[in-house]
Amino acid sequence: MEKILKADLGPLFEAVAKRMEEQSAFMCEMDARLGDGDLGLTMKKGFAAAHEAISSLPETDLGKLLMKTGMKMASAVPSTMGTLMGSGLMQAGKALAGKEAIGPEEAVLFLQGYAAGIQNRGKCSRGDRTVLDSIGAGADAAKAALDSSAAASLSDIFAAAKQGAQNGLEATRTMAPKFGKAAVHAAQCAGEIDQGAYAGCCLICAMADFICA
Repeated sequence: MEKILKADLGPLFEAVAKRMEEQSAFMCEMDARLGDGDLGLTMKKGFAAAHEAISSLPETDLGKLLMKTGMKMASAVPSTMGTLMGSGLMQAGKALAGKEAIGPEEAVLFLQGYAAGIQNRGKCSRGDRTVLDSIGAGADAAKAALDSSAAASLSDIFAAAKQGAQNGLEATRTMAPKFGKAAVHAAQCAGEIDQGAYAGCCLICAMADFICA
């Protein structure tokens, strides 16, 4: 896939929604130990709503389409993680305002926007052991891939983002939580991956697998 067009966004988000559904039980299990226990259900419902919205909204401007989809998602799952993921999607949409296709450069803007939306809404930073640690690392790796080669393809960008997100997720094992119930049970988090970062990694990995297939 050289570019993502509007017709591709529905199938792309369908792939993400399917991944979240497949991982829902595992995420709930992780979250039950370190959080509220509903993360998997939130991600399953939230990305199902995103898929429905992006498949039905008439916008041809991909930026506006993604912004409206993020709003629909945040409304469907108004929990902390639902709001963060929806806010990330809204900011990613703002970064792509006026675009009718997503190529390598736009993909980097999308990922950077997603990370910025989460950071701004959640008031979190890298190293705080949150979803930002996987999505932010994925965005950084995507930008590095684009900077290293002007010929980098869309698949190259997302393959790099996937590896970056996986590395970011793994790094959370040594981070101390600062937010939510995980902060209260910080001792139990030692050596474990962060559940929010896992959800972020699932998002980027599902997109990468679809685009690179």
